[in-house]
Amino acid sequence: MRVHDTMTDTACVLKVDKLCKSFGEIKVLCNISFSVQKGETKAFIGPSGTGKSTLLRCINQITEPDSGRVWLDGEEVTNSGVRINYFRQKIGMVFQNFNLFDHLTAQKNVEIALLKVRGMTPDEATKKAVFELERVGLADKADCYPAQLSGGQAQRVSIARALAMDPDVMLFDEPTSALDPELTREVLEVIRMLARQGTTMLIVTHEMRFAMSVANEVIFMENGTIAERGTPKDVVNDPGFERMRKFIGKIEEYR
Repeated sequence: MRVHDTMTDTACVLKVDKLCKSFGEIKVLCNISFSVQKGETKAFIGPSGTGKSTLLRCINQITEPDSGRVWLDGEEVTNSGVRINYFRQKIGMVFQNFNLFDHLTAQKNVEIALLKVRGMTPDEATKKAVFELERVGLADKADCYPAQLSGGQAQRVSIARALAMDPDVMLFDEPTSALDPELTREVLEVIRMLARQGTTMLIVTHEMRFAMSVANEVIFMENGTIAERGTPKDVVNDPGFERMRKFIGKIEEYR
């Protein structure tokens, strides 16, 4: 196994230590450990069924890990009991299939958690929602319902909704898997914008060119483990990244 890790706990936002998860007799995650610094983007790649999405769900405690620990800003997320909702506000999650409320407009979809979870006034929530929709390029769609939006627009609303909570880290679970290529590009450009702005992000993706262009570190998962990891430059230039090279394919496309 090749493991490349230059991370320290300096400015560490998120730390995952020996995370394990099984479903029945199937081991989905086996001793996954890594840390994320403020402003860093990590891209998780690998074959389907290797535990990438389960990893994000365990970090956010949507799925309870069997063992291992997760810390956010030095506070333990795992086994946090009633404080789990506090941590979930600090860990934004963007799913594959948008998860918008069909009966609410784009703006109301962004506002609802601000009102019910953060306790903002209606005026404060509206101001924040408008700002985040503008940020993802959807100011003109604020009054549209999900059925009136393209898939790419709906996903951008879900990104705005997560950003509105001002999370410390954003988790993206294959955010373009339900989109056609043209709509995929508009969502990926929003995520690139967030990376340029210094948003801390973990991204599970099958978009190899995107992963290589946006990530500070690329992590290749195989059989529930971290098989290889390194910077995009490492992956391109270091001949030791055999498994990841084979998975990605024509690595010269990313030069």
